[in-house]
Amino acid sequence: MIKLLTPVHWMDYELIDSGNFEKLERFGNQVLIRPEPQAVWDKSLEEREWIQKSQATFRKEKNDPEKGKWMLNKGCREQWQIGYGYREMNIRMRLGLTSFRHIGVFPEQGNNWDFIFDRIKTMKTTRPKVLNLFAYTGGASLAACAAGAEVVHVDSVKPVISWARENMELSGLDGIRWVVEDALKFVKREVRRGNRYQGIILDPPAYGRGADGEKWVLEENVGEMLKLCSELLNIQEYFFIMSLYSMGFSSLISENLVHSVFGKRDGMESGELFLPDAFGKKLPLGTVVRF
Repeated sequence: MIKLLTPVHWMDYELIDSGNFEKLERFGNQVLIRPEPQAVWDKSLEEREWIQKSQATFRKEKNDPEKGKWMLNKGCREQWQIGYGYREMNIRMRLGLTSFRHIGVFPEQGNNWDFIFDRIKTMKTTRPKVLNLFAYTGGASLAACAAGAEVVHVDSVKPVISWARENMELSGLDGIRWVVEDALKFVKREVRRGNRYQGIILDPPAYGRGADGEKWVLEENVGEMLKLCSELLNIQEYFFIMSLYSMGFSSLISENLVHSVFGKRDGMESGELFLPDAFGKKLPLGTVVRF
């Protein structure tokens, strides 16, 4: 069954408004305006209200929609921290204004962090091994570590790994293993080594480059990645999460992909991750399949 899944434990995040291909968001005490290609509806607030409320606005470059620059208002900080809490999990993350409009966190993933924490806490394995692929600044890694897991965090961008390590230290955690490598190459090697994991978290981009220039194209590579992950997943006690943010992939496509490799698993759920704004509009921010 397709579900709509949204995080409910954020105190330091709020989607204030969305529309006209933009979103107005509060991260801690800073309010930002960022592009959002799926916000095709009209804004609820007037444009002047958006400007009055915000500390910074991201403007895209004409030749590269992924890159751009931030227009800063008085009092804006280029780096700051936010927190996320759920049960015994209390994590902190450093945010920053980058040239790629991302700031170091995807708030919709909070729902998956709760799932990861709960699943690990119910495991009989004393210190389950969890593999986080395309792990970015490490929200999911922090959730798994806070729950008591032995975490392997894989990302191909060294500065992003350093950012994730900083988040671990801010959260008062330690012991995460950092791997700067192409995710597909790492997984192939883990299969050859015969390693197994109680948890696998997969959050690949639509397009990407590995540490040595390896090319990742979601529709071309995701099937192979899933098959390799199925060989790495522990057969007695496990969880698996795949999140995708690609406008060409629906929840049904994600569900069919996972079913074709793993079969139908007990408790499998699939759906759309979304964030509601203050006016009731639901902003879709990717698909998820997990069991």
